[in-house]
Amino acid sequence: MSHESHEWYVVHTYSGFEKRVQQLLEDKVQKSFLGDEISEILIPTVDERVDSKKVIKKKTFPGYILVRMRMTTDNWHVVKNIPKVTGFVGGRDPFAIPEKDVKSMLELAKSDAPRLASTYMPGDAIEVIDGPFTAYSGVVEEVNTEREKVRVTVKIFGRDTSVELGYFQIKVSAAN
Repeated sequence: MSHESHEWYVVHTYSGFEKRVQQLLEDKVQKSFLGDEISEILIPTVDERVDSKKVIKKKTFPGYILVRMRMTTDNWHVVKNIPKVTGFVGGRDPFAIPEKDVKSMLELAKSDAPRLASTYMPGDAIEVIDGPFTAYSGVVEEVNTEREKVRVTVKIFGRDTSVELGYFQIKVSAAN
């Protein structure tokens, strides 16, 4: 059977159970021979660099998964009755999301340059641990996640000076 009649739907899950719901639904599809009815189950993610070496897949929409399926009353019930599923976005009358939107989400996940997770917030007291300002203390003014940089105010020769540093050059001060 062709999957041309399949459309993408957003399914709401308990946050943190997206992978479990995906697995349970995939098992149900396989055991019940529903492959012609439910063709894909995705968890939208983006690569995020945790440190200089480790990259993780971070959910872009925690608590949601995407299901490509033929919407029928029976199929709606199959998905809705999976443990940890709270329902479809749209409730009893879910609406399909355009294929182009799903492709955009998938492209984001394939980004060549993984984003670095920022744990810094404006106002955080930090210590500089690398570069020319090593051993200085300061306060985060601004976080630029696009460039993976922070603007920090440090005291140099008794004066507040604003400097831009990379995420790896600082750590949250023990005084925080």
